Amino acid sequence: MALVKLYDTTLRDGSQAEGISYSVMDKIRIAEELDKIGIHFIEGGWPGSNPKDREFFEKISRLKLKNSKIAAFSMTRRPHISASQDNNLLALLKSKAQVITIVGKTWNFHVLEVLKTTLDENLTMIFDSINFLVKKGFLVFYDAEHFFDAYNANQDYALKTLIAAQDAGCSTVCLCDTNGGSLTSQISSTIKEIKGKIKVDLGIHCHNDSGVAIANSLAAVEAGANMVQGTINGYGERCGNADLIAIIANLKIKLKIDCIPDAQLKQLTHLSHFVSEISNMRLKNEQPFVGDSAFAHKGGMHINAIMKNPLTYEHLDPHLVGNRRRILVSELGGKTGILLRAKELNYDLTKTDPQTKKILELVQALEHKGFQFEAAEASFQILMQRSLKKFKKFFELEGFRVVIEKGQSKKITSEAIIKLRVNGVKEHTAAEGDGPINALDNALRKALKDFYPALAKMHLSDFKVRVLDEKAGTAARVRVLIQSQDEKDIWNTIGVHENIIEASWQALVDSVEYKLLKDKANTVGEV
Repeated sequence: MALVKLYDTTLRDGSQAEGISYSVMDKIRIAEELDKIGIHFIEGGWPGSNPKDREFFEKISRLKLKNSKIAAFSMTRRPHISASQDNNLLALLKSKAQVITIVGKTWNFHVLEVLKTTLDENLTMIFDSINFLVKKGFLVFYDAEHFFDAYNANQDYALKTLIAAQDAGCSTVCLCDTNGGSLTSQISSTIKEIKGKIKVDLGIHCHNDSGVAIANSLAAVEAGANMVQGTINGYGERCGNADLIAIIANLKIKLKIDCIPDAQLKQLTHLSHFVSEISNMRLKNEQPFVGDSAFAHKGGMHINAIMKNPLTYEHLDPHLVGNRRRILVSELGGKTGILLRAKELNYDLTKTDPQTKKILELVQALEHKGFQFEAAEASFQILMQRSLKKFKKFFELEGFRVVIEKGQSKKITSEAIIKLRVNGVKEHTAAEGDGPINALDNALRKALKDFYPALAKMHLSDFKVRVLDEKAGTAARVRVLIQSQDEKDIWNTIGVHENIIEASWQALVDSVEYKLLKDKANTVGEV
């Protein structure tokens, strides 16, 4: 099959997701990463709607992208005015975009109830808007909004809107499942029917309200669409858009359909995590292909089979998409999980080795107390090194104190005072923070910064607390999970105790020590 072109709308549709707000610089950085991986079209936003998007188009026009063309988005002209009088269309002329995407009403219900105009006027609006831009020299795509709902309601009129766009000079008509309510069989059959009636290329744009946006997009391609619109990680309004990451992987690996250069396939995991970080949205562990749990194995039977042949419980080699296999250490994994994790750390253990049994018993005892090492691999690595007596402490705690104070101003302040020794040198520092754990984190870093400057490059990115036994009330044991990251990696650590401060301290110390251990390994080649 010929090349399928990818149209990314993370910077517009994706930015409409609850919790996401991109700065101009954020959008520039994402666009640069999309260009690196080989996305054909990047929709930058709607220049007629806000100053931020206008600034983005101005700045992105100065960059020399290697693979991608920048698209500007807008709607058809307003009813009963000429295209040359419409402010949204005029803003497109100033955008310096290489491609224009125009969205128009396809559903007669929307024309009558939302636009409050006639069906004939809507057809004229579609034609005039596209033709105006084509005559200005732009490559124009047409997004047929709510197309599948429209086609169900009135096939003749829905088709007329596509023909109006085609006759006006657009190069691609993109069929949109705007409400995300269509099922795969409907998408497939409709594309096949439309394919023979439209001369220009067909695209697909799916939302995920029914949980099948990826499947619908792939079915559309198999039915004849040669452009797919979507967002990185499926970000978007309501339930999100079709996830381009999974779509690319399925197209390239499963369907053998070209869409990005072969060499860039391994960058999918990086791209997914990069956009997640810029979006300030935690990537789901279960994210297909690129999530931390996508190739994670916990059950002993699974782990044993994976050791013999990874295909037993994996649908593809994780390295194809830049991910990795993870063997989770838990009481369910038995000695096999311990051995595999030890192998990753370059420790030569066997099933009959007393150390293996010792580590397994330690894991089982700690999990009985509430530890959960499959969620905290960094803590497990430190645990294993300590058990094998291969861990050298980076510092020794002499004590800490946390003070929480609420004054007449009703403002709550937290301060941590910490005493520790580093290579025999005593450090005594204090720091404030937004809460007791943040104060402890700040105080620990302050005490260690002169000895380990690299700590300035890491930060805590997530903090979770779970009560393990609600019936115990305020005396209940709590589990604290901390996620940390630096410019290269993300890692998780754990602490469990009846006192939330102590549980947090355990996880915090593991996080800092793992960072130092990791940097030491990269420096001297140790693990």
